[in-house]
Amino acid sequence: MKDKNNTLYFKVETEQEVEVREVLRIVHEALVEKGYNPVNQIVGYIMSGDPTYITSYNNARSLIMKVERDELVEEVLGEYIRFHHWKQ
Repeated sequence: MKDKNNTLYFKVETEQEVEVREVLRIVHEALVEKGYNPVNQIVGYIMSGDPTYITSYNNARSLIMKVERDELVEEVLGEYIRFHHWKQ
């Protein structure tokens, strides 16, 4: 019989967090492979929140929906600023 005075631990495995940069890379690749303009499609998604701007090919739509849209904007703008060597 188990000792009722000890605390048992229950651990739920959570999904591994995917980096925003990696999500954008995968989504970009899927859009290109399907013949879409990735910039237009990603901007359409960010502006509207409508996931149908992103292809479901290679699970891109499900993947991008795991990231907040403001995080996508932050990543893209941050990379743009770093590329141009502007001070942050």
